[in-house]
Amino acid sequence: MQYTIRGVPVAVDQALRERARAAGKSLNEAVVDALALGAGMTGSRRKRRDLADIAKAWKAGKAVEAALADQDRVDEDLWR
Repeated sequence: MQYTIRGVPVAVDQALRERARAAGKSLNEAVVDALALGAGMTGSRRKRRDLADIAKAWKAGKAVEAALADQDRVDEDLWR
C-alpha cells in the first residue's frame, strides 16, 4: 500500500529522520515502523505506568499542609 502524507510538522520530520539514521534504516522504513507502533501493530506492547502503586502513598506533613494553606489564602491588597 502506498500513502502520501502532507503537512508533516518539521519537528516530526526531524525526529523521524533522526530515528532512521540512528537505526540505519531508510526514512520510509522508519515511518512505517512509527505508524505500526502508533497503531498498536508491533506485536509487543509498550509498558505503561499508571502510578497505581503510589496512588495511596500520600503522607501529609506539617510543611506540606502549611504550603497548601498558603496557596488558599487571599491577599486582599492584590484584589482591590
